[in-house]
Amino acid sequence: MSHRPNSSRSLSSVSGSLASHRLADLADHDAFIKRHNGPDDSDTQAMLNTLGVASMADLIEKTVPSDIRLGRELALDEPRSESEALDYLAQLARQNRVAKNFIGQGYYGTHMPAVIQRNVLENPGWYTAYTPYQPEISQGRLEGLLNFQQVVMDLTGMELANASLLDEATAAAEAMALCKRANKKNKSNAFFVADDVFPQTLDVLKTRAEFFGFELIVAPAETLSEHDVFGALLQYPGDSGQLRDLAPLLSTAAERNVMTCVTADLLSLVLLKEPGALGADIVVGSSQRFGVPMGFGGPHAAFFATSDKLKRSIPGRIIGVSKDTRGTTALRMAMQTREQHIRREKATSNICTAQALLANIAGFYATYHGADGLRTIAHRVQRLTTILAHGLKQAGVALAHDTWFDTLRLTGVDSGKIHGRAMTHDVNLRFFAGGDVGISLDETTTAHDVALLFDVILGDEHGLSVARLDESVVADGVSGIPHVCQRESDFLTHPTFKRYRSETEMLRYLKRLENKDLSLAHAMIPLGSCTMKLNATSEMIPVSWPAFAHLHPFAPRDQVAGYHQMIDELAAFLVEITGYDHISMQPNSGAQGEYAGLLAIRRYQAAQNEAHRDVCLIPSSAHGTNPASAAMLGMKVVVVECDSDGNIDLDDLTQKAEQHRDTLSAIMITYPSTHGVFESHVCAVCDVVHQHGGQVYVDGANMNAQVGITRPGDFGGDVSHLNLHKTFCIPHGGGGPGMGPIGVKAHLAPFVANHTVTPIEGVQATSGAVSAAAFGSASILPISWAYIKMMGARGLREATELAILNANYIAKRLEDSYPVLYKGENGTVAHECIIDIRPLKAASGISEEDIAKRLMDYGFHAPTMSFPVPGTLMIEPTESESRYEIDRFCEAMIRIREEIGKVESGEWPLENNPLVNAPHTMADLIDASWERPYNREIGAFPTDAVKAAKYWPAVNRVDNVFGDRQLICSCPTIDEYHD
Repeated sequence: MSHRPNSSRSLSSVSGSLASHRLADLADHDAFIKRHNGPDDSDTQAMLNTLGVASMADLIEKTVPSDIRLGRELALDEPRSESEALDYLAQLARQNRVAKNFIGQGYYGTHMPAVIQRNVLENPGWYTAYTPYQPEISQGRLEGLLNFQQVVMDLTGMELANASLLDEATAAAEAMALCKRANKKNKSNAFFVADDVFPQTLDVLKTRAEFFGFELIVAPAETLSEHDVFGALLQYPGDSGQLRDLAPLLSTAAERNVMTCVTADLLSLVLLKEPGALGADIVVGSSQRFGVPMGFGGPHAAFFATSDKLKRSIPGRIIGVSKDTRGTTALRMAMQTREQHIRREKATSNICTAQALLANIAGFYATYHGADGLRTIAHRVQRLTTILAHGLKQAGVALAHDTWFDTLRLTGVDSGKIHGRAMTHDVNLRFFAGGDVGISLDETTTAHDVALLFDVILGDEHGLSVARLDESVVADGVSGIPHVCQRESDFLTHPTFKRYRSETEMLRYLKRLENKDLSLAHAMIPLGSCTMKLNATSEMIPVSWPAFAHLHPFAPRDQVAGYHQMIDELAAFLVEITGYDHISMQPNSGAQGEYAGLLAIRRYQAAQNEAHRDVCLIPSSAHGTNPASAAMLGMKVVVVECDSDGNIDLDDLTQKAEQHRDTLSAIMITYPSTHGVFESHVCAVCDVVHQHGGQVYVDGANMNAQVGITRPGDFGGDVSHLNLHKTFCIPHGGGGPGMGPIGVKAHLAPFVANHTVTPIEGVQATSGAVSAAAFGSASILPISWAYIKMMGARGLREATELAILNANYIAKRLEDSYPVLYKGENGTVAHECIIDIRPLKAASGISEEDIAKRLMDYGFHAPTMSFPVPGTLMIEPTESESRYEIDRFCEAMIRIREEIGKVESGEWPLENNPLVNAPHTMADLIDASWERPYNREIGAFPTDAVKAAKYWPAVNRVDNVFGDRQLICSCPTIDEYHD
């Protein structure tokens, strides 16, 4: 499906007519804008006065270079009220048809327990939290993620698991890369993929392998030993449902120094022998069927488990057990600086590839059901599949395999007649190219559904009875799981998975965890480059609607018309907002958007007979994900220096572009810059690269400062990714979900990602996928659609202006206390500012980390620490924060500066003061042996605002070094928590 705007229709008609709402003129179309944007008119004027600026127009004129300003309002509809937008979105949802789904292929019906849906998925205490880089105020979600890791380790039989990846297909691609870099004994450059791996997984593997320079060998699993390969991927159960004993294959591979990965179905592992016991080195898969709706493709948490020897190489995030300064057990992200901060251009994966919210939901699903509950679900699925298989065999239908867990492949059948009856009964089956038919059952399948399937497959006169077949299956001991594949070990034996059987207990457990975390429900989260803005309730509501949540990503096109229209409309919005010609919705994270954008560039250049162009210029200030993304595409990273003002050094850029003119592929820039300024020579930067044959990638992390004011597609960008989870209001969810669609100019449009299962119109068939589903995490796209629809052109522009105003107001209020490191030519910043802590540290010994931890006592999450400049704090307030909240933050920072002054003067010793002891917990306050040169009130209640609404960090400062040296990423015993 193409996402280019239709020239025969206005953007307004593409975006959906609301003409039926004839009373719309009576609605307050500014109401949502006023609720989204924090400062009102009087606050705005007061902040402008503080800056000494007459108007917002004057501030923008001082801040944004005149040669890139848009100079007009975006061509979008007028803003719509929340009720109007939701009403129209409901109309689109009604165009979707939720058929009974038996497609399978990695996506299955499931029941999210209502207590989890209401108290986690739909709870802003969970979905507005940020990635847990500050563990003292993230213990709740860290415990949930640790539970998830334990579930994965138990079911896969592996020694280590990470805290999730994006989806099963990209997890498999990460496994392939891990096999190559970890296998020092095998010099082959070929990777084996069993021919019964899901086609969407193979699609992503082909894409990733191409630019890693790997040869992919796709063949029957039994032929693995015939090939000279460094690694192999096997699926368990196979794409068509077949169960095979993998132990001999894995053993032989190990003898030949071939590393092995198994893609496994998590629910099946409740009954199947765990891959770790069979000899696998790596196990990956999706946790989607642990309570997470299919959502037309996502978001879903992939899992990634390995042997202990690979712990230093595993991609993504690992939640580890450490201790705080009181010796109390405390959780943190272990080894969190491995990839983009240490390895940078040598990295082959990104830490920003996780689905934390969905991993937590899957972990809570297992916690709620426990081992016995999961066994009940898995046994029911397997038994219903066995009844279906038994009946079909009796009716003379041939099955492709005589083993199964939940999936059957029928062969030698009249697929045309079956398809017709399936459509009549509103049933979705899987139809293979050769005429075979696939059927996958799941947690939602009932005995009635099995009877319906007999009607669909055999017609109405089959005479089969599910009840009688069930009796026969039980009496004869029929099972699709061969004895050699049956699980013998126990799992989920930790007390956490046994305690919360009642809804009351589960509710209280979820609430206890929620209370340990700071989220946007508590306070502003002023993280630079992360845009933690309002995730409005009205934007979130449609995510739970069945017509969006329960659709299979490979459902027939006529069942998902509403989804396609919504995606088309959102794409048209983004085309207008960015100035690009085409939007690809497939990437399901910002980091993956970077990869997809560079991939389009490399494919385009190859089509121009310039595949040799492989040099990527990256400014020294770039996001750490940038060099990692370039490395994943086989590009050579050349760093471009910045000048003393933090801008790209144009002379250095010109010299390096000339030096590499014959091999220059692209430059990756962030705009406004990562240093928080609108660089005045951005057009010149783009021109230099274009003149030397390269393409311009504009990182969309800071699009929050551009919408409605400037467009990257106008000032020289060829491609950008858009963080919908930042600028366009999809919540972070504690470190995922996210969406990172890319906008491209017309010449790159044919080279964006396609999809082997659901081909996309207007894209080259040979352009392989980057995600498991054609439209990434489609079920969260209504959030961004609703935000844009309710804000309209004017609201979006005003949001950008207020983001810039709020950042400049903070910089102005703090400049007497902290040096503001970078400013634009006219003394202003963009939507974020960097304050320099290094002079203070030199004078007092107090570090940026001490300030970050002390902010917790004031009820705030810290700004971004030591990025992009070590020893600094990068602050971004967003447009959603009120002047009251911004003033509260500024007052906290000013008070902290006064506290630093007491350390400088010697009033408080460096080793014992409120900053180095921060954060202060309840344990500190009740400690009878308080031996500190300040009182308890200063420690825990430093302001009246804190006294009125105290947020308590769950633990004292966490020992990072201890956690890395003694890596434990499984659930501690209850005694350890008590101790």
